[in-house]
Amino acid sequence: MRWPTPAAQARLHFVSGKGGTGKTTMAAALAIAFAAKGEKVLLVETEGRQAIAQLFDVPPLPPVDTLVESTGNGGSVSALAIDIEHALLEYLDMFYNLGFAGRAIKRVGAIDFVTTVAPGLRDVVLTGKIKERVIATAPDGGLLYDRIVVDSPPTGRIGAFLDVTAAMRDLAKSGPIRAQSEGVVKLLHSPETQVHLTTLLEAMPVQETVEAVEELRSKDLHVGVILLNRCSAHYLPDDQLDDIAEGQLDTARLRESLAAAGLETSEADLAGLVSETVDYARRLQAQQLAQAQLDEVEVPEIELPEIERSVDVGALYELAGVLKEAGV
Repeated sequence: MRWPTPAAQARLHFVSGKGGTGKTTMAAALAIAFAAKGEKVLLVETEGRQAIAQLFDVPPLPPVDTLVESTGNGGSVSALAIDIEHALLEYLDMFYNLGFAGRAIKRVGAIDFVTTVAPGLRDVVLTGKIKERVIATAPDGGLLYDRIVVDSPPTGRIGAFLDVTAAMRDLAKSGPIRAQSEGVVKLLHSPETQVHLTTLLEAMPVQETVEAVEELRSKDLHVGVILLNRCSAHYLPDDQLDDIAEGQLDTARLRESLAAAGLETSEADLAGLVSETVDYARRLQAQQLAQAQLDEVEVPEIELPEIERSVDVGALYELAGVLKEAGV
């Protein structure tokens, strides 16, 4: 439940997870946790869903840094929704001085063609844009942002997304693409970069998380923490959990306890309560198995509570508070 030292020292944080586990919410909460310490944070979206704009209840984000939250102590969260077309035109203009040609390419729809024929190019452009924001400087010459948090592609794609620049570097033997790729590869594989994985204590998300950890480590990328989302308190005693899951409950004692609490129940109501309790115990057993599988990869874990309402900015601050207590 503690934020590890390497993650505390890193400036670039990628947050991934299986779809539906809340990776965008975790990325936004992490950005607010950093900002609450007085840091200037850039929250980056890579998938074009405008999910960050929805979370912060702001209009769709343009392809430039846009302030979305101030914490009142000098900290702030700006957001950037990377538009692949805009970023590719920037890329061509920056490295090949093709501003006019780039606009012509846009008119004939060649950008879609290029990124379809060479899909790896899309990830090269995205990671290149992220690196450009990491090293961006303020008017006083200092770094523009203290931290960059990236709402990344899901776990099934995160390894390829972060390693594609190495493949492109190998294809381009010289010139601007190779030079740019080498800079991105160096950043992504350095201690400045950490990859955090969001999961639920369920079989499929946990399996994908374990596989993602193995893949990232095989590519010499730094895994930071596992963010266990939507955790809730357990209401059954551990020493009775297995028996309850098998349907071994003392129904007479349960009826007496309910009566002592002033709750009179019919036989049908009692049977329904017993059935729900057995189902709940089985879910807890499944969570324990998932937790044991996660423990085997030996990555620090932080538990985040389940939010009992629609996720909004207030909920993000609530989750950020938990992260701060864990040492973020």
